[in-house]
Amino acid sequence: MNTLLIVLPILTVLMFDLGLTLKMEDFRLVLSRPKAVVIALFGQIVLLPILAAGLALAFRLPPVFFIGMVLIACCPGGSSSNIFSKLAGGDVALSVLLTALSSLITLLTVPVIMSWATGYAGEAVGITLPVGNLLKQNLLLMLLPVLFGIAVHYLWPRAAEKIDAVLSRTAFPLLLLLVSIFFAQHWRTILANLGRLGLCVTLLILLAAGSAAGLSRLVRLHGRERRTVVIEVGMQNAAQAIAVASSPFIFANNEMAIPAILYSLLMNIVLLTYVAVVRKKGAE
Repeated sequence: MNTLLIVLPILTVLMFDLGLTLKMEDFRLVLSRPKAVVIALFGQIVLLPILAAGLALAFRLPPVFFIGMVLIACCPGGSSSNIFSKLAGGDVALSVLLTALSSLITLLTVPVIMSWATGYAGEAVGITLPVGNLLKQNLLLMLLPVLFGIAVHYLWPRAAEKIDAVLSRTAFPLLLLLVSIFFAQHWRTILANLGRLGLCVTLLILLAAGSAAGLSRLVRLHGRERRTVVIEVGMQNAAQAIAVASSPFIFANNEMAIPAILYSLLMNIVLLTYVAVVRKKGAE
């Protein structure tokens, strides 16, 4: 089964659903809560790729996994983050805004960061980045579905609400389906590299969440904002990373998608544990 035929529709559906939930008034949160927005975007767009590159160098990962680590780290926030924020007692409106902003900003930052990553680690082994194709694919699969979702939201608000009610419940199962199919196809390679690469990915998630929590406390964000920032920085759009890695128009390299697959599995374990801990503290 061609994984790309699964990941592309999933990514498109997830971005369309994000557009369905966006309201223009959500963007006013940038002015009312600038510290939370700046800290979250800094953690996700700047700090996370730096941590990924540093860990990949420290663990001496081969070039294809080095690029894969940087790729998942520079992708925008995951579409399920608003659900996790709600479960953790976070700020759902802030979560939706941060996912939208990171999705828009990374349309520009992903090509820049990935050009550096492939130039640093990939060209010597024949891995190059067609920047134009990357931009076109991201515009087609990321920006257009979001804009279409926004249009549906404003033209048919009741229908948009009903569609979102269905899609928001299917986002997580769809991602698990994608991960399961990819694992079934590449289990030998995944298991062969699980030890070092799995530890590297786990440390990346823990450092990302820990850094987000530390920075949030440093600027004195309140509890709801802090929980949202931790989840937003730790949760990445694995579907986009897989789409970029496996796309025949960009890298056409399924091995490069393995860090994203591991990240998808491990981030849900780590963040669900985080949600359970904060809910327990809240109950007490």
